[in-house]
Amino acid sequence: MSADINLCYMMNVYPDNPFWWRWKVPLPQDLFNRFCAVMLGRSLVNSFVCARGNFSLKKYRRYRKRLKALRREFYRCPPLVEEIHRACSRDLPSISVPLALISQIQRSGGSLLSQLFDGHPQLYAHPYEMKIGFPKKDNWPQFDMKDPPERWFEMLFEEDVIRHFKHGYEKGQKDGRTFAFIFLPALQRRIFLDCFNGRTAPSPREIIDAYMTSYFGAWLNNHNGGPGKKYITAFTPRLGARLENIRSFFSVYPDGRLISIVRDPMNWYPSARGHETAKNKYADIRKSLAQWNENALAMVRNKREFGASVLLIRFEDLVGKTEAVMRGVAEFMQIEYHSILLEPTFNKAAIKANTSFRHEDGRILAGTLQRHERLTVEERDVIAATTADVYAQVLAETAGF
Repeated sequence: MSADINLCYMMNVYPDNPFWWRWKVPLPQDLFNRFCAVMLGRSLVNSFVCARGNFSLKKYRRYRKRLKALRREFYRCPPLVEEIHRACSRDLPSISVPLALISQIQRSGGSLLSQLFDGHPQLYAHPYEMKIGFPKKDNWPQFDMKDPPERWFEMLFEEDVIRHFKHGYEKGQKDGRTFAFIFLPALQRRIFLDCFNGRTAPSPREIIDAYMTSYFGAWLNNHNGGPGKKYITAFTPRLGARLENIRSFFSVYPDGRLISIVRDPMNWYPSARGHETAKNKYADIRKSLAQWNENALAMVRNKREFGASVLLIRFEDLVGKTEAVMRGVAEFMQIEYHSILLEPTFNKAAIKANTSFRHEDGRILAGTLQRHERLTVEERDVIAATTADVYAQVLAETAGF
């Protein structure tokens, strides 16, 4: 590393430190490396500063807190993980099937549809919101092919598995019921890295395939393994709203599928406003409806650009005509229709969806279609005036059942 680049690093990384601005004298290389190792972590420096430059240093320094927490999990109980890895690696399937992505604005039925897919014998069903996006879950991951596989894994890793492993899986109403989710992050990392042994210049598809192989391989109590899988199904809200995301998705998965659900804004807004995790986000009705319009127009755009690879369905049909919709979805994905598609489940166990989509006996509630009754007259007028034209456009592109 040259002295000029050395100085540039220190002035950009520590611009508020008057020492560097006053003296403007580059440190000797060995002292510079040791200083950075102390301040930023030796592994970060070795991986990025020397090989990649200041951009990478700043980029990964931002996520240092997250990386430190993840690495604590990755290096737990190495002898035990090694034994489990040896035991399961002999017959661990390599997952290379395409992804069927569910994506639209929140509170529109994405969780319900993902839970209906659970347990189907031809599907790997991701059990929660898929958060492989980087730096946020609604960004399709973009890989720097100069990075090592360890960095790709740290980008893709979903921290929710740590919480679900420690405290149990819970999705939906706070009724005190949780489900065992036996998942070892250290084992997932080991499986992921094994996928690149002896391989050079992998494609983005191969990187994500390796991640999916490691995810379902590290989920030790998954009850829906076996051969004959055709798709991975997963729900990520809002990822479909950006055109660059969807173009990247289909460049990685030209054989993939995109399913988006549109919900009548008269029923969507009361549900979005009342949900405990989104009260502040959707408190302003006009800002909320602007988001709904943006999402709906993105659906229309995606359908027109990617045609037969995209399916738009109405939430009201999914709830009110579940069997007809799921038969249509099965045909769209070219999988067999099974009755398991009619009941929300987690790991084949009946589960409450997070807006009371079903009764205790497993039936989907039609009451979700009457959320509009909670609106005032003024709110109905605002919704109608703001969304009517856009809603008509998206309905023209939705599948009929």
